[in-house]
Parts: sequence; C-alpha cells; structure tokens
Amino acid sequence: MRMRKRTRAFSLVELVIVVVILAIIGAIAIPRLSRGAEGAADSALIADLAVLRNAIDLYTTEHEGLLPTAADFVDQMTIYSDINGNTNAAKGGLFVYGPYLRTVPPFPISGEGATAGVKGDTTVAAAAAAGVAWIYDEAAGTIIANGGTATDASGKLYTAY
Repeated sequence: MRMRKRTRAFSLVELVIVVVILAIIGAIAIPRLSRGAEGAADSALIADLAVLRNAIDLYTTEHEGLLPTAADFVDQMTIYSDINGNTNAAKGGLFVYGPYLRTVPPFPISGEGATAGVKGDTTVAAAAAAGVAWIYDEAAGTIIANGGTATDASGKLYTAY
C-alpha cells in the first residue's frame, strides 16, 4: 500500500478573510497618515515663527532696544552688526553682535502666502500685498506668516499664528 502525503494549504475562505482584515486596517491607517503631513507643515510654521521672533528679541536686547529695520532685516539677522544696526560680513571692530540666524527659514506652507505659491520664499516685507512669505512690522517688531486667506486644518488663518 502506498501512503499518500497530505499537503496542507490555506483554503480560499482563509485567504479572503486575511485580505478583508488587511483592507480594514488600511482603511483606518491611510487617512490618519495623510493628515500627518498637513499637521507637520503647521508645526513647522509655528516653529519657524518662534525662531524668527526669538531672533528679533535677541537683536533688540543686544542693540539696546533698537528693532531691526524692514529694509535690512535679512542682513541684520544673518550677519554681524554694530550697536546702531549697521552690518558687516566679517566680525571685528564695532561689528560684534549677531548673527542671530543662519538663514531666514523658508515658508513651510505652499499656497497663497509665498510668492507664486512656491515654498521657500524668504523675502521679508512690511506689507502682505507684496506677496512675500514673512511680514515684518518694524514699528512693533512683530513678524507673522503671510498665509493670505489660507487656513490650517482647524480653520485658523496662518496670518493669526
């Protein structure tokens, strides 16, 4: 008598059950993961604003209450300056203050705020109408994100951050 070896395999029902379970897990996980990217950009915007605001505060403290000017904002934040806010690329002599930033951070939200909707615009201006990423008010020493009418996931305007 010959003995037959019986091979074991998954039945069609078992395979269908596994596929259904994987589909349910995917239906739950994929929407949660896609919302994570949007939240990351909002968090990056909040962090960039904190860095910019801290740099302005440090500049003002070291320059005896003098605020950075809108016209020279990038230079005053990224290279050396004297007590009067004049800038120089090399440290030495009267130019002992700063730099406060390596670069002005790029705008992390694409869309209405950055020029032509491109990420990474780092132009600083005093008016939202200029279509720049960051809006600096030199009279008050405040900086906000130029998000135009764009809002985050909760409906808050980016300009209100």
